[in-house]
Amino acid sequence: MKTSLFIFSACLLALLSTIGAALPYPILPPLFAAGATNGLNTFLGLPPKLLFGLALTINPIGLLIGSALLGPMSDRYGRRPVLLITAVGAAIGHAVTAAALLIENYPLFIIARFVTGLLEGSGSVARALLADRLEGDLRRKALSWLNGAFYMGWLAGPLLAGATLQFGITTPFWVAVAALLLVAALVAITLPKEAPSDATTSWWQVARHRHALNLLREPDLRSLFIITLAYTCGVTGFYEFYPLWLVEVPGYGAQGIAWTTAAMCAVMTATTIVAGRPFQGEPLLRARRYAFAVAAIIAALAASNATFGILCIVLYGIPHSFYNAIVPNYCAERFGGAHGQGAVMGLISTTFCLANIIMALVGAVLTLIDTRLILLLGAALTAWSAWRMLSWHHSMHTEVTA
Repeated sequence: MKTSLFIFSACLLALLSTIGAALPYPILPPLFAAGATNGLNTFLGLPPKLLFGLALTINPIGLLIGSALLGPMSDRYGRRPVLLITAVGAAIGHAVTAAALLIENYPLFIIARFVTGLLEGSGSVARALLADRLEGDLRRKALSWLNGAFYMGWLAGPLLAGATLQFGITTPFWVAVAALLLVAALVAITLPKEAPSDATTSWWQVARHRHALNLLREPDLRSLFIITLAYTCGVTGFYEFYPLWLVEVPGYGAQGIAWTTAAMCAVMTATTIVAGRPFQGEPLLRARRYAFAVAAIIAALAASNATFGILCIVLYGIPHSFYNAIVPNYCAERFGGAHGQGAVMGLISTTFCLANIIMALVGAVLTLIDTRLILLLGAALTAWSAWRMLSWHHSMHTEVTA
């Protein structure tokens, strides 16, 4: 396969998969918070907000587990079969979710959202796919473009849901089914069949002993995990709570939040086009500067008025995109050969899912006091990550020259 077609296919795969994951988010709040009684928000007589919180959290929990498992599973069984199974399985999950909405069955809805999240954790497999077949500047460029495809998916998913919701509450989920089946067809057509592995371990043994978190036994990868988790906690704290800041400070409604988010994602996506270009110097030191820039922007948002704060939100994507173009490529070159690209990329994806859960729980408490507190905490964690990256760089450099 031509390299350009291969990269395009991987990016399209990432885009369509993320659209499927992001579609439901505009749908859930009205189901539980609009005041209308239904079988979903009256389950066991529990408070609707509690049921909504569980519905919102269960998918990222599945995503967390899937991100830890699917990368190593693809190291064992191959990228193509894992991507095929997860795409078709996630399509079935969205179909079951739509059925649960129609019959207003809350337990079925929760199970379907969890399983769908589990199977949507295949972003690490797409990254490993590029890391396997590309090298050097081209790999860095391709991983940057792949990040752009993920960003576009998170933007396009909610917008597509809003556009199709008028045709029925389950319509966005059927759109997700179609998108994921298209992903499966794309994988089947563009990726060549891989030679069967000669390993004799079962899938359960792989899941138990080769999941991404096993890499934490290695000191260098443990440092990577801690640094990446701190950075990603700052990033997810920003993602999850800047919409609340937009409500409280400029007084925006859903439309204002949507347009601000669209502007931020557009800037972020455009930046990925140039973020993967070759550069001189040490990758970690360069990434460190961008991490400090991200921390400064998040802190500025917490202290800003409406106009300057909106500018911070839109510009945030520039340093973040450059950071994401550097760190995954560095990890692929430094650790992928020894530990498997799927496992390494799975570890990076796992930190994002874990950070989402941590900051959602912490933010639920801090925002009762002041929304700016969670933003300041995120800025502090990102700045600490950047500071800690210097000592990690020195340890990596010492190890290589020893």
